[in-house]
Amino acid sequence: MNVKELAIPDVKIITPTRHADDRGFFSEIYSRPRAESHGIELDIAQENFAFSARSNTVRGLHLQTPPFAQAKLVQVVRGAILDFAIDLRNGSPWYGQFVCATISADNWQQILVPVGFAHGLCTLEPDTAVIYKVTAPFSPENDTGIRWNDPDIGIPWPMKNEDAILSDKDKALPLLADFVSPFEYEESGA
Repeated sequence: MNVKELAIPDVKIITPTRHADDRGFFSEIYSRPRAESHGIELDIAQENFAFSARSNTVRGLHLQTPPFAQAKLVQVVRGAILDFAIDLRNGSPWYGQFVCATISADNWQQILVPVGFAHGLCTLEPDTAVIYKVTAPFSPENDTGIRWNDPDIGIPWPMKNEDAILSDKDKALPLLADFVSPFEYEESGA
């Protein structure tokens, strides 16, 4: 497995090793010992699956607040997404900023979105399937987010606003300026 930091170093791109032959390939997509050898400690509580039939489907920008805050390990098993992580940690030098990456079944990468970040994605292909592991179970009382097209964040979505396919819940999320973050930045020793 290969691990690379993005411009906000706590967000990482992980590329699991694929062992291919004439049958196809095998890949160990998560191993606690391998992750820990790269300084990644995740206590997985739940695994989710999201299928989007159409391109330009936006999911997010989602997060859960403490005590059910979640880190997410996101992987695409069919299709492709443009994936975003927005830093919401008070005191962070990157507060309100985002990083993004194209995650696809072809590139076989994963994105690690830590606690304290909102997460969102946009499908780049029809029939896209995403699996993601989270470190806390779903809690409706702690479920919240930030509006996907907040101009203060300035995410460069790959489609026009009117072409985005969203849930009613995601359309009604608050703007960053109206969000009171419960997260605090803690500088890592790395």
